[in-house]
Amino acid sequence: MINKSGRYLLGLVFSVMVTLGLLWSMQALIAGGKNVLTDAPRGNVLDFIRLKKEQQLVKKERKPQKPVKPKEPPPPMAQPKMQQSNPNANAVSTNFAANIETDIGLSNGLSLGSGDGDYLPIVKVAPIYPRRAQSRGIEGYAIVEFTVTANGSVQDPLIVESKPEGVFDRAAMDAALKFKYKPRVVDGVAMAVSGVRNKISFQIDG
Repeated sequence: MINKSGRYLLGLVFSVMVTLGLLWSMQALIAGGKNVLTDAPRGNVLDFIRLKKEQQLVKKERKPQKPVKPKEPPPPMAQPKMQQSNPNANAVSTNFAANIETDIGLSNGLSLGSGDGDYLPIVKVAPIYPRRAQSRGIEGYAIVEFTVTANGSVQDPLIVESKPEGVFDRAAMDAALKFKYKPRVVDGVAMAVSGVRNKISFQIDG
């Protein structure tokens, strides 16, 4: 029979062997874990990526619309005409005698070079009939003398004759200041012409 001391010795040996076995197994596990972290995974890994279909952008190009061609060509521009505007046109007819024939400053037979020419009336505005003379039925005329400047305007109008005297003077001079002329041109240079006269008649429609 094994005595008491022998059993203690046997238990100590067994415990030492168990301890060594546990240490060895733990060492094996640690060594195997290192390989798990460093070794590449075995097998194939499939990555699924869902691709969207390519979208085609359709660009709409806006073309400028062509202007509509007129069916008929525009009418030619009218030449300047004599203007006769009168606020009292319904009751008054101003027999406007300020025509080219009455521009007594026009020179007949004036010899001028190419491109030159005497002054010519372009616009003549009818005068405003004085209300007092209209209400009293007074008719008459006024002869206005003035200067046609180099730019075709009228300057320094004055009355050289009127009948009845002083009745139509202001209306005649105001109208003359609105006249427009083509100036006289001599050797390519526009010149002023003085002493131009116009007779403006005032008549009431009966």
